[in-house]
Amino acid sequence: MAKAFQKIYTKITKITKATCSLKAQGITNEELATVSGRLAQVVKIDGDEVVLQIFGGTEGIPTNAEVIFMGKAPTLKVGDQLVGRFFNAYGDPIDGRPQPEGVEVEIGGPSVNPTRRAQPSELLATGIPGIDLNNTLVTGQKIPFFADPDQPYSEVMASVALHAQSDKIILGGMGMTNDDYLYYKNTFSNAGVLDRIVSFINTTEDPSVERLLIPDMALTAAEYFAYEKHEKVLVLLSDMTNYADALAIVSNRMDQIPSKDSMPGSLYSDLAKIYEKAVQFPHGGSITIIAVTTLSGGDITHAVPDNTGYITEGQLYLRRDTDTGKVIIDPFRSLSRLKQLVIGKKTREDHPQVMNAAVRLYADASNARTKMENGFDLTQYDERTLAFAKDYSRELLAIDVNLDTTEMLEVAWELFAKYFTPEEVNIKQELVNKYWKNATN
Repeated sequence: MAKAFQKIYTKITKITKATCSLKAQGITNEELATVSGRLAQVVKIDGDEVVLQIFGGTEGIPTNAEVIFMGKAPTLKVGDQLVGRFFNAYGDPIDGRPQPEGVEVEIGGPSVNPTRRAQPSELLATGIPGIDLNNTLVTGQKIPFFADPDQPYSEVMASVALHAQSDKIILGGMGMTNDDYLYYKNTFSNAGVLDRIVSFINTTEDPSVERLLIPDMALTAAEYFAYEKHEKVLVLLSDMTNYADALAIVSNRMDQIPSKDSMPGSLYSDLAKIYEKAVQFPHGGSITIIAVTTLSGGDITHAVPDNTGYITEGQLYLRRDTDTGKVIIDPFRSLSRLKQLVIGKKTREDHPQVMNAAVRLYADASNARTKMENGFDLTQYDERTLAFAKDYSRELLAIDVNLDTTEMLEVAWELFAKYFTPEEVNIKQELVNKYWKNATN
């Protein structure tokens, strides 16, 4: 009965590996359709010629296949029933539970008008001191994790989800292995935090082009909780390199001329459309985005991290520390461009001075290591900086450490007092008078 109100066509003029073309009228961009029963979406309209991207691929589709246009773009039913649930790229449940009720809204809408945004100024503590001490995050910020594919970025993202001071966590997984999917699901369930987490998952077994829907699904859910419920929402996206690869697949199959590293020429705009959804609303709700971007062979000049760096407000690097064997947040290559808005204001007064002193002493240890590797004699100060660096990496930079913002500062003061004099640490005397004594007790 519903088909009487839908546009139905049976003449396809062109078929590629991922798309089909036909003559049709009254069709809108991003409108959904089915082609021989397979879900598809309008990706291009030129006059009366419409190009559809078929999510399941075009293999076996004949030129006389039935094409049914649904008259709407992809939607998600938003509401409180999303919480604690796992969905696929179409917003359908994959956790064996019924479809949640809610208000149906189109995904992928525009970002918030700049005049309706507030200056980000609220602390977002993650519980990971390697982030909170040196690269403090602010609600409404957008920042990527740059990591090699073999690094434990899933464990870091799960830890952030468990410890971040947010009302809601929205996870968008793109090209996840089943092991990663089950890791997130079991971690959230065992920790008893499903009551504040919503997950949209695309695994390696799902069609790769479906990954293109995941960020919009996640951000549509985030917008509901941030704008309608005035909540602090953290969106975790992993892995944006898989998202970009899916963009490249569609672009190449549509015979578009590739840009750098075989990526589509629209890559910057495609990424910006996602990251610019990060926002601090004047009424208090916010959307903060942390996204994993895996690097190929550590190549930071690849098109995906290169474009990402122009859009986002800093970056977080993972690397394995040779002295401790632990994966740490690299204090030299990581940067949060908005941290100055909250450190010492929404955190304790000594935070900026402690952060600067710790990184400076860690840099001195790096110089001492270079001297040692080149056969030069080390001074007693060099040896102390090397010992400090090892403890600093193990107790503050390692990703498996969880401390609140006050505890991490106390640990830093204890390390200063263990290896250095106040003069060597070079922190303001009034702060030394207030906190050094406590560190040595």
